[in-house]
Amino acid sequence: MAFCTSCGTVLAADARFCPGCGQGLGGAAPAQAVVPKLDYEIQGSNLQIARVKLQPGQEIYAEAGKMIYKTASVDWDTRMGGQTLGQKIWGALQRKMMGESLFMTYFHSNMPGEAGFAGSYPGKIQAYDLAPGQVIFAQRDAFLLAQASVSLQIALVKKLGAGLFGGEGFILEQLTGPGIVFIHAGGDHVEFQLKAGETIQVETGCIVAFDGSVNYDIQLVGSIRTMMFGGEGLFLATLTGPGRVVVQSMTLSKLRRELAPHAQGGDEHKGLDVLSSIFSSDD
Repeated sequence: MAFCTSCGTVLAADARFCPGCGQGLGGAAPAQAVVPKLDYEIQGSNLQIARVKLQPGQEIYAEAGKMIYKTASVDWDTRMGGQTLGQKIWGALQRKMMGESLFMTYFHSNMPGEAGFAGSYPGKIQAYDLAPGQVIFAQRDAFLLAQASVSLQIALVKKLGAGLFGGEGFILEQLTGPGIVFIHAGGDHVEFQLKAGETIQVETGCIVAFDGSVNYDIQLVGSIRTMMFGGEGLFLATLTGPGRVVVQSMTLSKLRRELAPHAQGGDEHKGLDVLSSIFSSDD
């Protein structure tokens, strides 16, 4: 199996262009991607910052507005991904659907330098070192930064029920290696390594990321009483191994609700609020 040396997308044996980034392959056999290791450090407890040390020739890209600082030796520019105008427009639309900005900011340096990045609300930053062709899925707006070799694309939830009621909506972020990618999500993170056929049930919206080998679906929480008064809503997300699953202890929606309890109501009213929203209409 071969991979694009620019974005890491899996290539067909007779491919002349990369389907991920559009790079021409010049008729030669596609090369196996070799990505230099990135030197980084994640500091802090619940308001973390990722400190990335760039060597000459290395390049990373980040969500707009997530940079905290950079040394003077680090150059940056804003780009729309893709080689053709159509690819650039489609890439920008995908990022908007994923909750990201239309443009990405790229950082590179001709001499050693450093840049720091952080999320927009209290939470944790996790780094994933992806092998060529390795895929992880993340919640919308989770992407923070990655090496330029990592491909960021939109992923649609395949099952209608999971898309409607799974808390993540129909849109997930698909990140494909090779390279290191940084993801930010709320609260603390717990990681599970699921065996083949092993299932974990998670409150909808609390999923941070999961491997491409993990099956994602939703199911009813149980009885009508549990649905209405259990405080967890009507559905739970179910993830079945094999693969890694990462969940978060605090979602942005929960944080908003706790900061404005009188405006949105507490957890004890969650079941009634959900039931009311089913039978009410703004029309």
